[in-house]
Amino acid sequence: MKSDFIVAVHALVYLSHRGCLASSEELAENICTNPARVRKIMGKLKKMGIITTREGHVGGYCPCEGLEKVTLYEIAQGMGTVFVDTKWRSGNEENNCFISSGMSSVFDALYRDLDRLCMEHLKGITLGDVTREIVDTQRSSMKECHGALSGDCPAWQKVQEEESAGEKQDKCD
Repeated sequence: MKSDFIVAVHALVYLSHRGCLASSEELAENICTNPARVRKIMGKLKKMGIITTREGHVGGYCPCEGLEKVTLYEIAQGMGTVFVDTKWRSGNEENNCFISSGMSSVFDALYRDLDRLCMEHLKGITLGDVTREIVDTQRSSMKECHGALSGDCPAWQKVQEEESAGEKQDKCD
């Protein structure tokens, strides 16, 4: 399911961004889905070895070391994601017509090729890349994120530190 892939990437970027434990409820709220769905997907990610879990009242999900280097391809593979396919096919292989009987096999091959190209493209995109793109895009349209206001947004703090270091460098040059 393509939507499971999106939920997985969202949860992993959030965990990587936060750098600490997050409950299924916290993740679900940020993703805008329900905690049961998050738990199902996080179970798959745990089996892949890219997150760990802590049980109990203060339980949740923790990012594994190097999570930001995980590619979207690895996540898609682990989730069993197929990006390009169809449930419906035109024509009928049993019809006595070249067009009707041949259309589905041509498009099945086309969809497999398109899906392979999608997966190939995802090999070059990491969770770190996604996080940077989100932060860069959002920084240009927001003064501060909610985490910056509460003091618990590592990505915002990192950007602030980098900007501050850049300003100091500019003054020294």
